[in-house]
Amino acid sequence: MSDTTASFKANSSNSVNGVRSQFLEYFNSNGHAVIPSAPLVPQGDATLLFVNAGMVPFKNLFTGAETPSNLRATSSQKCVRAGGKHNDLDNVGYTARHHTFFEMLGNFSFGDYFKAQAIEHAWNVVTKVFGLPVEKLVVTVYSEDEEAAALWKKIAGLPDSKIIRISTSDNFWSMGDTGPCGPCSEIFYDHGPDVWGGPPGSPEEDGDRFIEIWNLVFMQFDQSSDGSRVNLPKPSIDTGMGLERMAAVLQGVHNNYEIDLFQNLIAAEEDIYKQKSNAENIGSLRVISDHLRSSAFLIADGVTPSNEGRGYVLRRIMRRAMRHGHLLGSDQPTMHKLVPALIGEMGAAYPELARAQAAIINTLEQEEGRFQRTLGRGLALLEDATSSLSKGDVLPGETAFKLYDTFGFPVDLTQDVLRSKGIEVDEAGFAASMKEQRENSQASWQGTGDSGASKIWFQVRDAHGATEFLGYSDETSEGVLKGIIVDGEMAQELREGDKAELVFDKTPFYGESGGQAGDRGEVRFAGGAVFRVLDTQKRAGDVFAHIGEMVTGDVKVDAKALMEIDSVRRSNIKANHSATHILHAALRNNLGDHVTQKGSLVEEDKLRFDFSHSGTLSQIELDKIEAEVNAVIRQNNEVSTREMAPEAAIEAGAMALFGEKYGDSVRVLAMGEALEGGDKAYSVELCGGVHVKRTGDIAVFAITNESGVSAGVRRIEAVTGAAALEFLKGKVAIARSIADSLKSTIENAPSRVLALQEQKRALENELSAAKKKLAMGAGSGGAAEGPEEINGVKLLARIAEGVPAKDLRGLIDDAKKQLGSGVAVFIAVNDGKAAVATGVTKDLTDKISAVDLVKLAAECVGGKGGGGRPDMAQAGGPDGAKAAEAVEAVRAFLKG
Repeated sequence: MSDTTASFKANSSNSVNGVRSQFLEYFNSNGHAVIPSAPLVPQGDATLLFVNAGMVPFKNLFTGAETPSNLRATSSQKCVRAGGKHNDLDNVGYTARHHTFFEMLGNFSFGDYFKAQAIEHAWNVVTKVFGLPVEKLVVTVYSEDEEAAALWKKIAGLPDSKIIRISTSDNFWSMGDTGPCGPCSEIFYDHGPDVWGGPPGSPEEDGDRFIEIWNLVFMQFDQSSDGSRVNLPKPSIDTGMGLERMAAVLQGVHNNYEIDLFQNLIAAEEDIYKQKSNAENIGSLRVISDHLRSSAFLIADGVTPSNEGRGYVLRRIMRRAMRHGHLLGSDQPTMHKLVPALIGEMGAAYPELARAQAAIINTLEQEEGRFQRTLGRGLALLEDATSSLSKGDVLPGETAFKLYDTFGFPVDLTQDVLRSKGIEVDEAGFAASMKEQRENSQASWQGTGDSGASKIWFQVRDAHGATEFLGYSDETSEGVLKGIIVDGEMAQELREGDKAELVFDKTPFYGESGGQAGDRGEVRFAGGAVFRVLDTQKRAGDVFAHIGEMVTGDVKVDAKALMEIDSVRRSNIKANHSATHILHAALRNNLGDHVTQKGSLVEEDKLRFDFSHSGTLSQIELDKIEAEVNAVIRQNNEVSTREMAPEAAIEAGAMALFGEKYGDSVRVLAMGEALEGGDKAYSVELCGGVHVKRTGDIAVFAITNESGVSAGVRRIEAVTGAAALEFLKGKVAIARSIADSLKSTIENAPSRVLALQEQKRALENELSAAKKKLAMGAGSGGAAEGPEEINGVKLLARIAEGVPAKDLRGLIDDAKKQLGSGVAVFIAVNDGKAAVATGVTKDLTDKISAVDLVKLAAECVGGKGGGGRPDMAQAGGPDGAKAAEAVEAVRAFLKG
């Protein structure tokens, strides 16, 4: 380490939290709105698996699809690169700067300032705010961007030797094959001659001496499909500074895992895993610290481990960390114990971690428990795959890949296990399988971003603004038709029979969101024209699209209308939606704080609620939850809603949904009174849906089904109001029907059913005993009453009608005891099918095999094969009518 960098030690200003704060404070003081990090699951972008760069949340602003509310912005954006095109997973833990989760600091200008101010801000931040020595910095520019080179000379005073021109695409950024693009300018930090490597653009540029710390994108062109470029009318700025990289520079270390954040996490790992870091285990400790961050933040943003899509990537990240925990000696779920340490490091900047703490811990613990069992199966598979291999042999690459893809075994683990046996792994075959899997994954991935974000809807919003929603208080209202969209295109007129999406300046119709179904109803225009609304959806965030068809008449844009929802349907939806909030609180009260909402569906006739929990709920738990919901309903307390800032609402105790992106103001819904007493509300959540006025309006709540959705996610289906009464009346009708058939009352029916079940079991036992006695005492199909003798061998053969196949073994044992020496054959016939059992006493097994006999008999009844031991064998066949032929086949065999 050079003398210059030796002075940069971890303190409050150059810690990770300090660097983040200073960056945001600088740009905020220079007119930039501080934008909270968007969730890791992209909002309104179907092209991405996860947010993987700081500019992703601003994509629509750069393309012009959406008009910015602030021309300048700054953020510290959560990013994950662990799947799809941007996948750093396999490098994490073994390089100095690869992460699956990282924070991207950025400042953005949406048509406001451009190159000069962007360069000035960047230079001020790195040299004045962070105090990096000028002599340690070099910059790159795109080879054709003379303007940027001149600005670096003017603003930073850099000589030509410190301004490196790069002609490749490394210094020219584009959003895609077409659209906004522009040259880049990067700032590099020179770690000094003690570290191998050369400046960017040199043959030694891949070394570690010069490290990129900031990239400035000058978005100034619009590229067409033919490759031509024109100047954007409003050029913009997009920058990205890796927080972990900058912290490493400021703290005088050359490896990101040596900064304060990771050192504190690794110290917690040393304590929990009972391992001190050394050359052998430091890679595992670093993997766990990185993967802990990505796992926790993904869970906090609503992702759950599964076998597809985002959940599959999360599961791979988690299991890779857990595998390294296994290498550290952990044979029990351990990773979840690190969550408090992570929250201690990052919880202040990202409060969603603390809010989701119970869910994160529960998910990690459950997944590691499953992985520990899977790990054992994987090791068993590896043992089986190598049982025929010897020292010097090679394990096929396909097998190594199956272990990796199915059981989470990176190839290095397989190599470690086999190294002691002197067996190698076909790395080329493994790489080929890996390549095929990646290609298939990329081909099948289509993303799951929100719908309704196409450019046409942002144009509608820019032209007419957001739709004013009146439905919290009104079920009818007047409105002015502002937009007609037919087949994705704007129209000025709508004729009878046309199907379209209509936009009004205001509406009482609720647009589907938060799991609540959109409203239906009618829109009546002056002159008698009527539009039937079949659904209402939100587009571009807050534009309400009324989807339906023109029933009568014609209408043009700017026409006035009377809008009326289906009030009966809305009333049922409100009851179901309000019930989901009470249900959520009841689940947490009875199952634990790890329960969080994972999805919901609120319709007119039912509700569905998905939540995080492992294991089936017992009937006792379901009854208790159902009773608690109904107790809150019977309180008949007024439901209150108020507008608050999201942060204030959450601090006041409101529960936010993981992964949701809230605006500047949110509706806080409070329902019921805490059952344990006091003045605390029973349920307090953020929700923009429509709800009942009093809890008693829900009337009654009934759970209709409980099931599993995926690993760690359960689902409750329920009904309320009239639908719940009908459901319960149906249950009573079934109970009454059963009672009537038993000539009993409903109250006594359960005990009567139990008595009948006991009686049935007793009769079945008696019948089985009688059939076995009959089978032993009298034959059919030509069999003699007692044993017959063939070539000096006694044979007891019986066709046992109605005797269960499971009883044949006992019959054979009894027959062999009766015979003393001989052969027994029993064929049970049930529902036209045959089960065959043969037995040979021990003194004859060297001459006669029960297996040979059962194969002969089974062939006669249409079966194939059969198995067992020389003294006892069983088989079956589909043709019980030929049981007598099977007996004859055994006789013929004994006759020779």
